[in-house]
Amino acid sequence: MPNLPNLQNDLGFDFYVASRLVSQAYREPLQELGLTYPQYLVMLVLWEEDGQMVSQIGEKLQLDSGTLTPLLKRLESANLIHRNRSESDERKVVIELTYPGKALQAKAKDIPEKIGTSLNSWEENELTNLSTLTKKLIKDFTQTNSWKK
Repeated sequence: MPNLPNLQNDLGFDFYVASRLVSQAYREPLQELGLTYPQYLVMLVLWEEDGQMVSQIGEKLQLDSGTLTPLLKRLESANLIHRNRSESDERKVVIELTYPGKALQAKAKDIPEKIGTSLNSWEENELTNLSTLTKKLIKDFTQTNSWKK
């Protein structure tokens, strides 16, 4: 019976397994910081540029406010960020790092190297190609929204 779905030929399955394994690789180093992987991503965005609006963070991480708001609340409860309403437009919320949130960046500096050790059999050009192709995949799925049809 040709053309029947099959796990071995399902591209989504490979991405699912890879995503799960990457998340597992981050789990231990992030537990030492008291962060989940999604919280770490928010912190990365803020370490690059502090004082961003929720909408900016959501756009960079491709997360909607319903997913992002609980993450921000947990980071605020951990005293890593402050959420401040904009004085010019109360609908806008600006996220700023606290002193402990800024200090956490130094503690996180070794995480990329720790994750990189899992990929020590990869050549630099392979990692670059993987990144390029993954970004292309994300762009194509984002632009076409084919799953919503």
